[in-house]
Amino acid sequence: MASFRSYFFEKAIKASVKRTVRKGVNGKGMDEKRQMLDSAARRLVKLPKNCQVVPHEIEGLYAEWISSGNTLADKVILYLHGGGYALCSANTHRPLAASIGKASGVKVLFPEYRLAPEHPFPAAIEDAVNVYRWLLRQGYHPSNIIFAGDSAGGGLSIAAALVLRDQNEPLPAAIVCLSPWVDLTSSGESYRKNERVDPYLSVKAVREAARMYAGSESLDHPLISPVFADLTGLPPLFIQAGNHEILQSDAEFLAAQARNAGVAVKMKVWNGMWHVWQISGDTLPEARWAIREIGAFIRQTLK
Repeated sequence: MASFRSYFFEKAIKASVKRTVRKGVNGKGMDEKRQMLDSAARRLVKLPKNCQVVPHEIEGLYAEWISSGNTLADKVILYLHGGGYALCSANTHRPLAASIGKASGVKVLFPEYRLAPEHPFPAAIEDAVNVYRWLLRQGYHPSNIIFAGDSAGGGLSIAAALVLRDQNEPLPAAIVCLSPWVDLTSSGESYRKNERVDPYLSVKAVREAARMYAGSESLDHPLISPVFADLTGLPPLFIQAGNHEILQSDAEFLAAQARNAGVAVKMKVWNGMWHVWQISGDTLPEARWAIREIGAFIRQTLK
């Protein structure tokens, strides 16, 4: 059963989204949308206590080292944020990444990869792969690196791992996916079943974002929609999704395809939860519990 608080939380999200749509956000330019999201995140979302953020530059990209309290020096989470490959930044997702790092006892490297439509596929994948290779050059062992990401960042984590596998490069120890966006064809049942209950996403907006990211490529390209790829050889996957989000089928399809390819998978669909509810942090019990489970998985993986 979902918590009593989550019921009102979801109602508030729906009301907030409706107000935003009424204000005409869909008619605004991409830069203005990004600025609005960043401003809202600064007001509403807080970092965990004792969190340290150190800016860094990697291969021309802005990035941040995020740590909370005592962290293991030789282990790292490479976190890739969501936002439909077109929106969001460290400002919007830094608290979520920091909470996962704190629960895991591991520092986080958070790069801001290039965004569509200015930089469509495969720019984001190139950036993610380059940052991972940079970590290897710094002396981090692949067995001490975790890929993690939410929504588009979850799909990006899978796609980056596929590129590394195909180029015979060492893979990270595991991949953590929160509400992963991995089927940009929108073919899953949940796109219809959950359209009315999803407080955040609409099928129309998701399809527009998919087309913007894919550019001239087909939406079923295996690196754009990794559920259509051969997932053989990938490291273990940890997947969380909610049964109130239109991307529920993406997560379930990814888990099924991975298991069929012999990949170890831990997956949980959370009752009453919406897209990337984990970002709600300490204000929502289910977010605390989900992050705690992620932390336990990462600790166990990295021992």
